[in-house]
Amino acid sequence: MTDNPNWKDRTMLTDRATGCLLGLAVGDAFGDLCRSDIYRQRYGIVTNLYDGAQSTDDTEFAMLTAQTLLDCGGQLTVEHVVESWQRYIIAQGGVAERGGKPLYGAVANLERGVLPPLSGTDNVQNDDDGAAMRIAPVGIVCAGDPKRAAAMAAIDAQVSHARDGIWGAQAVAASVAVAMTGAPVGEVIDAGLAQIPDTSWLGRAMRRAMRLCDGAEGIEAAWECLHTDLWTPVHSAAAEALPQAYAVFRLTGGDFRKGMFWAGNFGRDADTITAVVGALSGAMHGRRAIPEAWVEKVRRPAGVCLRFAAQVDIVDMARKLVDLID
Repeated sequence: MTDNPNWKDRTMLTDRATGCLLGLAVGDAFGDLCRSDIYRQRYGIVTNLYDGAQSTDDTEFAMLTAQTLLDCGGQLTVEHVVESWQRYIIAQGGVAERGGKPLYGAVANLERGVLPPLSGTDNVQNDDDGAAMRIAPVGIVCAGDPKRAAAMAAIDAQVSHARDGIWGAQAVAASVAVAMTGAPVGEVIDAGLAQIPDTSWLGRAMRRAMRLCDGAEGIEAAWECLHTDLWTPVHSAAAEALPQAYAVFRLTGGDFRKGMFWAGNFGRDADTITAVVGALSGAMHGRRAIPEAWVEKVRRPAGVCLRFAAQVDIVDMARKLVDLID
């Protein structure tokens, strides 16, 4: 996957893991900020992570996935996922503000004794991007092993999602696992696409997005089509948001700052689109790609969705995840 024989160096892995989680958090906050009318009226477009930016459910559920992996020593099972949701969500009062519908639905199912996979299949909007947004920690722990990452992602995702919702999570986890090795953008994308059934809605949408990239001279040329050709009535549908995220990542060449600008100002489900782009580019390039001033604004999640997340230090979490890498 990479010509760099030293990708397993622990210092390098720690740097990339930190870049991945911070990139996700920055992207989440950046994309959410871009959707604010206050900032749009002032700047038209957003180019900086301004004061007031904070995490949404994307970052905080990613911290839940990370904490679950730590609690089980990286040997994830369905039972570990259920135990974690009960401990860090249900026992702390449930999902607070800003959570996606399938996340609330999964909690309600668990509370009434419905366990995975039914908690995900018998659930509202279970084909959205709410599992893909939280899955980057799995890719970190499975660095260099996209198949294992995809398998573990399915275990995590099925508590709340089904079909495209699970396949999208598997794609992002596999892509992060390859990005952690320093592989180029094309290989990172291919690892994700390999996890998606060709006959699925998500598979067809991904191919459409990649064809748009093939025929475009740059992101400016593809910009309108990425919005109109992939549009769905629900902006968080995995078949819309994830192809858009992968297209932005591809057309910006994995550049972190360019990815933040184009994904953040994309509209639609901008927080998740930018979180995914940030996780992939952060894993490729490490912490150095992220402005330090931005790091300090997102290093500790706000806890607006999951209360326990406010106690998490993302940098420390990244270091602990690297300890789980084989």
